Amino acid sequence: MTENFRLSGIAMPQDAAGMLDIAAEHFAEHAAVARTGDRVTITSEVGEAELALDGSLLRIDLAAQSTVKLQLARTMLAEHLFYFAGDAPFELTWSDPPPPAVLANLHEVRVVSAEPVTPHMLRVKFACADVTPFVGGQMHVRLLVPPKGRPPVWPVIDDDGRIKWPEGEDALLVRVYTIRFVDTGRNEVWVDFLQHPNPDTATPGADFARDARPGDRAAFLGPGGGGVPEAGHIFLAGDEAALPAIARIAEEAPAGTRLTAIIEVENKDEEQPIESAASLDLNWIHRAEHAATGGLLPAIKDKIASLPPETFMWIACERGDIRDIRALLKDRQHDRKRMYVAWYWERGGESG
Repeated sequence: MTENFRLSGIAMPQDAAGMLDIAAEHFAEHAAVARTGDRVTITSEVGEAELALDGSLLRIDLAAQSTVKLQLARTMLAEHLFYFAGDAPFELTWSDPPPPAVLANLHEVRVVSAEPVTPHMLRVKFACADVTPFVGGQMHVRLLVPPKGRPPVWPVIDDDGRIKWPEGEDALLVRVYTIRFVDTGRNEVWVDFLQHPNPDTATPGADFARDARPGDRAAFLGPGGGGVPEAGHIFLAGDEAALPAIARIAEEAPAGTRLTAIIEVENKDEEQPIESAASLDLNWIHRAEHAATGGLLPAIKDKIASLPPETFMWIACERGDIRDIRALLKDRQHDRKRMYVAWYWERGGESG
């Protein structure tokens, strides 16, 4: 570790060796992971973490280039370790317990306007004092919305490094969204919200966007979750939930990049103009016309079969469909470093 800011901790799980195995496997999907025997090193954008097995304990060493990144690294690791532990007994302590401060990557924002993009897509523009964290790089955020009529109470860092969320009357609405565009001239961040056509589907995030008024307070936690893949040929596929991310990737992809895209929307009215300096081959699928044939999933499978192995696969859609797509890519032995395959929603579940 060459970073200047350091922190150590001790994790006491029920099965230390098992947790080390899980951490090594899980973080390999999102970061650079190196393992030597009972020591795992995880290198990410926020810093470096070393986990070493010591009997029934895991000794943790964190290093980062700033105190802000060190806090983010601790929180990221703590959240994951408690998730890995599940319901089993687990303790996590740090050499320098964090003060109860607001998270370093929390950005307070206010609604500027809410404007329709298509009949079922609403764009909310937020004013943010500093938009530089959202320019380039990672492009997903957690949107935090306080209860109507109450001053916001934002999350803080707990003693164990995890996020401590407000509860009861101060509980926040928390949803993950894509930053669609950053207007650096106006200090605005734009987020697109799908307005689900089924009135029986619960859509708390979409409801916030529909009811948003200028001056309403909220916050972003992030950014995170990846950006424009570095590849000569990128395959982009998804439905309306992934449309903001696909559009942003296309618009930020550099000239000389080849993009092949399939996007499923309800009908032609839901199509959006997408500009790109890259070479873009875009195919829209209308759900209303292809319901009987399955629409998006068969189209994705057919296209994957025709793509060369060096193609970067960026695919985001429904959970069950993603399970099938991952199995297909595994059977093809597609390089895991050349794919981002994620589910953005689940049939029968809450949406938006």
